Amino acid sequence: MGNAESSVYQNHLSRFLPEEQSDIDGLFDTLSGSSGSSGTKNGKATKKTVTLAALQAFTREPLPQQMSLRLYNGMRSIDLPGKSSGLCEQIVKEQFVIFMSNLLKGNADEKISIIMRMISKTKGPVKGKQIQEFTEDLITSVVHVLNYRKELKGWSLENTRDSTSGVKALATQLLSELKFADGSKPVGPQLMETDFDQSVIQDWVYRVPQISIFLSVVVRQGLHVLHSLLDQTKDTVNLVPGCKGIKGRGLASLFDIPSIMYINSHLPAELQHKWHLLFSSRFHGESFSQLCAHVVNKGPCLVILKDSDGYIFGGFASHSWEVKPQFQGDNRCFLFSIFPSLAVYTYTGYNDHYMYLNHGQQTMPNGLGMGGQHEYFGLWIDSDYGKGHSKAKPRCTTYNSPQLSAKEEFTLDAMEVWAVGDLPERVGTKGKKSILDVDPEAQALLEMTGKCRQSEGLREPTGEDEDDENY
Repeated sequence: MGNAESSVYQNHLSRFLPEEQSDIDGLFDTLSGSSGSSGTKNGKATKKTVTLAALQAFTREPLPQQMSLRLYNGMRSIDLPGKSSGLCEQIVKEQFVIFMSNLLKGNADEKISIIMRMISKTKGPVKGKQIQEFTEDLITSVVHVLNYRKELKGWSLENTRDSTSGVKALATQLLSELKFADGSKPVGPQLMETDFDQSVIQDWVYRVPQISIFLSVVVRQGLHVLHSLLDQTKDTVNLVPGCKGIKGRGLASLFDIPSIMYINSHLPAELQHKWHLLFSSRFHGESFSQLCAHVVNKGPCLVILKDSDGYIFGGFASHSWEVKPQFQGDNRCFLFSIFPSLAVYTYTGYNDHYMYLNHGQQTMPNGLGMGGQHEYFGLWIDSDYGKGHSKAKPRCTTYNSPQLSAKEEFTLDAMEVWAVGDLPERVGTKGKKSILDVDPEAQALLEMTGKCRQSEGLREPTGEDEDDENY
């Protein structure tokens, strides 16, 4: 039996690099309250162990107490060969190492028994309500520990929306992927009282990568272990993008931390490392000309709106916005909802009406739109700034999105545009271009009539974000 136990333990231990093994050994010694040989009791050597009290004391600040308890239940659920099964009150090193191995290096099959015990202390099926509570605790813990470790890369709980509603919205979105073996999905109140067995949860963990990624962040950052080895944390590098352009402006973004993580995961991989605020109606003013001046030729962007009823939604534009009376973009574009629900809606292949920006024309609609068709956009902001629509009943033809706003015709409360990825090289080195800079014909007409360029004094200084956070 001892050989079997040793073999299993060594197999799990061998997954870690020497420096990782040293890191795990040091953490276990700290948690078990010793850093040398095993202690003695009644003249007999005793194994070092970790208690719930020790774990909670160690993680008191970086993790919510409820998540520390879930981690403890996960650790003590590890059954060792030759040992009687059942939950023990103290965690031995073999359990600790296997827990780390399965959660940080394992596949869905290896993670599932631990996750089941993190959801519920008792064996057997778990109810939807228990899975919801676990998922909300997990997301809350990720936000908490990243904030505590100062790993939000320029974002903060002060310059974003309150995360409480975002946690619930993201948990609901992730839970919507739960489905039975026959492919059916329980919905609404039915979900909360439905029993889910281990195979269903395993399938869910396999198909929803955020669960494994969030668990990895909670373990690495919460226990402060294996957190500095980039080759071992590549799945979490772009969990939160770097934030530029909001520091010192006294603004709170329309995004919250959970929605930032979710939307960022749907962007093309090469654009996930950085977001840069280009336009905020609360800072730059409620003007369509100002909007165009700040977003044209700035590369791929996220547009996010809040209507007067509190609904928050937007779209991803895969190409630089250009002022012209034709549709632009490609099938990487998508629409999204942030509040009251969190969701991403991708292209259907029905048409190529991905993105549209027009201004100053009499024969074509003037405004910013995404999806659908003229006069019936999935998302539309009129050039008469402040008005918009989301005419998508039953669904937007381009993105299969529902009506995103509370009312089909809505009043705009606030708007932001974020460049994602690196800004085009010409931006910042040659100054920010006015809408007149990118429309030479309009500039020439003004000069012919002898009119001055009213926007000339509205340019923002270049390099405005040079003092922003490094990440």
